[in-house]
Amino acid sequence: MLTVAGVVDAAGAALLKVVVPADEAEVRDVTVAELDDATTGQSGDLVLGAGIATPEQALTVVARCVETGAAGLVLKPPLAAHPDVTSAAARRRLTLVELQRHGSWAQLVWLLRGMIDRAVAPGSPETGEPGVYDELFALADATAAVVDAPVTIEDAQSRVLAYSSRQDRTDPARVSTIVGRRAPGNVIAHFRSRGVFRKLATGSELIFVPQGPDGTLPRLIIPIRAGGELLGSIWAVVEGPVPDGRLRDLQGTASVLALHLLRLRVQADVARRVSADRLRAALRAPGRMGREELALPAGPWRVVALGAHGGTGELVDNLALWESITRRHGWRQPLLADVGDVLFAVLVDEGASPGSRRWMERLIHDVAVQDPGLYAASGGVARNLADLPRSRAEAAELLALRGPVGQRGPVLRFEDQWAEVVVHRVVGAVPSVDLLVGGPLPDLVAHDREHGTDYVATIAAWLDQQGDPNRAARQLHVHPNTLRYRMRRLTEVVPVDLASPRTRLALQIQLAALGPAPAAPRPPA
Repeated sequence: MLTVAGVVDAAGAALLKVVVPADEAEVRDVTVAELDDATTGQSGDLVLGAGIATPEQALTVVARCVETGAAGLVLKPPLAAHPDVTSAAARRRLTLVELQRHGSWAQLVWLLRGMIDRAVAPGSPETGEPGVYDELFALADATAAVVDAPVTIEDAQSRVLAYSSRQDRTDPARVSTIVGRRAPGNVIAHFRSRGVFRKLATGSELIFVPQGPDGTLPRLIIPIRAGGELLGSIWAVVEGPVPDGRLRDLQGTASVLALHLLRLRVQADVARRVSADRLRAALRAPGRMGREELALPAGPWRVVALGAHGGTGELVDNLALWESITRRHGWRQPLLADVGDVLFAVLVDEGASPGSRRWMERLIHDVAVQDPGLYAASGGVARNLADLPRSRAEAAELLALRGPVGQRGPVLRFEDQWAEVVVHRVVGAVPSVDLLVGGPLPDLVAHDREHGTDYVATIAAWLDQQGDPNRAARQLHVHPNTLRYRMRRLTEVVPVDLASPRTRLALQIQLAALGPAPAAPRPPA
């Protein structure tokens, strides 16, 4: 495990020193603080305060780092030693690190990125061999020597897999790509406007992009393909067109890289399956595996059932869709597993960072504006691993009830819908034919069928609206006098004591067993 203290020790006292020590936290990534962003980093990030200029800004970033569970914060003097900043970090138990005055943020990024990438490279048999990642970095250095320029190796989704240690020629696009481990949106838009991604998707030719007016240096882009499939690309920051001899050598390097990317993809698939199998087993029944083996963050948790329908209502590939959505919005390692026909996610119940309940609810509401086919149902809180199966069962039960209560939004929570769950359990425990054996409802059903009346829908609306004739009439799209007339007539057809609370409860259970009544037609305009 790579900790903040380990990072500082590895970098050396000439570059970094710990100003405020705190609990040892694992460093899983590095990110740059952005003041215009409501959140700063994610859990396990080492946050670099490259743009922090005042103590007030530093205090804001300290608070955001604590909220997201960042591993630590790096500042330059004098901010790193400012008494207000150090006391806030100590009070909130956030490790504060000082970058020496002569230290370069760009140099620190290269140093930390290489350190973290190698430290978090998969090492267990289930997830892959670390040698593959080491070889990619070595190949990046070799490619940089061939082309005489710094390079990055990216996958087909523009995520950075490795980069050369050479950094003598760079620009903001390269810096942001390596810091974020993928090309940011503005960089992708810059190269898309020049047709780079269209050429990558359709051909095997090397692509040269001249220097841009925004300070972006020239790029030489080499597709990495295997069997016609695009696996990734090499991006070199060059001074100008590259001689033909070097281009031929680069194409040979791309062929070697294709084999490594295929190995990585296979290992990633195996790792994903192993993780899903373990999580699936934990959702079915508590076992001997601990939280670390399941790759779960600290609890408590919630299990959420995730659903999606296509434009015509058919079920879509749920796992692929939700994995893509959650990764695209910042959840690096989504905890997803299907049990039976239902896809589940295990979320942290507290906080608002990616992978938390509030983050998921906000994500679904935002995405559902454009794609109303997405929906979710959340089970109750699981305070330990043994509670996960219960939370899963509650989420699945609530998802099955989404039809009758679907008008209440794309996200249902067990605490909000407990009444529907209770009624559903009562109705499900007894066959409907045994629930409809007495009382007025069977006679009203028969009367509606024989005479074309709407007495069942009328009494259902009256019960839903607690006897309020105006609201019940609006529910049925009729005049209140019409509703009062129907209520009078149905009590003449069958005697019923609607003043009795027990009678009203029994009728509501019978109506639930009967199933949803057809929607009342709107009167013609």
